[in-house]
Amino acid sequence: MNSEQAEILALKALAFLAADTELMDRFALLSGMAPNDIVARAGDGEVLAGVMDFLLSDEAVLTDFCAAHDIDPEHPARARQNLPGGALPHWT
Repeated sequence: MNSEQAEILALKALAFLAADTELMDRFALLSGMAPNDIVARAGDGEVLAGVMDFLLSDEAVLTDFCAAHDIDPEHPARARQNLPGGALPHWT
């Protein structure tokens, strides 16, 4: 998965959160941003990384998102690796 595909998946995840007031409010509270500010910064890679972190932190939300979009449950973790701060360390 490349960074463009990761951003597209993160935008889908953001839309999923925005469609559920309770989830969006939880994410806003954790991020310290107002819901409108989150949506306004949807093109910001760091915000998208935060969305994916939130999604990956709650198995029930992750499962619901993947089912709603017919996505393999491993794809969000792969997407996260291609967003800011998500690169896996290279062990030598």
